Amino acid sequence: MAEVHCIEHPLIQHKLSLMRRKTTSTSNFRALLQEVAMLLGYEVTRDLPLERREIETPLMTMRAPFLAGKKVVLISVLRAGTGLLDGMTKILPSARVGHVGMYRHPETLEPVEYYFRVPSDLPDRQVIVVDPMLATGNSAAAAVSRIKQAGATQIKFACLLAAPEGIATFHAAHPDVPVYTAAIDERLDDHGYILPGLGDAGDRLFGTK
Repeated sequence: MAEVHCIEHPLIQHKLSLMRRKTTSTSNFRALLQEVAMLLGYEVTRDLPLERREIETPLMTMRAPFLAGKKVVLISVLRAGTGLLDGMTKILPSARVGHVGMYRHPETLEPVEYYFRVPSDLPDRQVIVVDPMLATGNSAAAAVSRIKQAGATQIKFACLLAAPEGIATFHAAHPDVPVYTAAIDERLDDHGYILPGLGDAGDRLFGTK
């Protein structure tokens, strides 16, 4: 069954509200996105497996929990995914990193791929795909399809905002991939933007128009 996890932690919701304001500067938007990404990262990685290893504390020997298995892979959907990626690598500094370049055609709203580079051993790793906006869902679905073609079998998708239409489209293509988001907004407008949303995440992150 398709899963959607809406993370309603007060700190996430407060920071998201600051990001939504049109008066928030580029530098503040960028900093807030990284902070929210770290908080989302805690939730997305909540079920990572652990294993016990023997260590010595200053007082005695013990069997302590460590992350088990190979390092997590974070894959950013360019360009706006960079903001979430930067935040998540702060709590997962050893994670492997990949990039999928996608842009949405302004007339058809269909995804167009222009770049793809991911680690080679995806089948053995937990993959977390990050993109701030799950709007139409077309780009996210296309990116995850390419990642599956590269061998990934354990995939999660993390975003800042999602629209009901985007969730439906994404899970129609990938019912096995859970979605983690800070908020599910009302709907899309005629141009495929999330309402009430926060505008174009890439433009606000990089200060472009």
